[in-house]
Amino acid sequence: MTVAIVDYGMGNLHSVSKAVERLGYESLVTGKAEEIFAADSVILPGVGAFGDAMEQLRASGLDGIVKQAAAGGQPVLGICLGMQLLFSSSEEHGEHTGLDMLPGAVVRFAAREGYKVPHMGWNRLSFRQPQSPLLEGLEEGHVYFVHSYHAQVEQESDLIAVTDYGHPVTAVVGRDNVYGMQFHPEKSGELGMKLLRNFLQIKNGQKRA
Repeated sequence: MTVAIVDYGMGNLHSVSKAVERLGYESLVTGKAEEIFAADSVILPGVGAFGDAMEQLRASGLDGIVKQAAAGGQPVLGICLGMQLLFSSSEEHGEHTGLDMLPGAVVRFAAREGYKVPHMGWNRLSFRQPQSPLLEGLEEGHVYFVHSYHAQVEQESDLIAVTDYGHPVTAVVGRDNVYGMQFHPEKSGELGMKLLRNFLQIKNGQKRA
């Protein structure tokens, strides 16, 4: 089984690739349409600014390729910035249009006494949809976050898990075969690796429970 890790010049490619291989799957870091479409699963990583990432995706044509892969039934997972890119828009350093695969907006954390920005460290997940294939066989636990912006979903049905940082914060999202994790599963210990494993076990064309 091959997992395509989308290479658009901005992503934690090496750590994600190694995590996929540790789970027993073949990882392919690629920006080629034919290789992405031939893969069993697609991961969209991301580190950096939303606007820069979307510019890179559009310049390479990978924005349309990722959307086409999802439309064809391939399981797609956005990680960290990659999850945020799945949404309609972001206010990071101006207004930017995202991939619009999930309705919602990415906004900056509001200043709150006792809560630093960026949100950085281990926070506990609270499952909203335990029936999701991503959460199968798992118990709530801690994962590792590093982010200054967070996604606000338009539809509660897209929200799989949240964490608390002065208010509920979107942590895991999913609609049909499109998923996202705000944290880095490959850096989140046993629970993170189990979440990644569950994603990789979702079959092409399988819809969310």
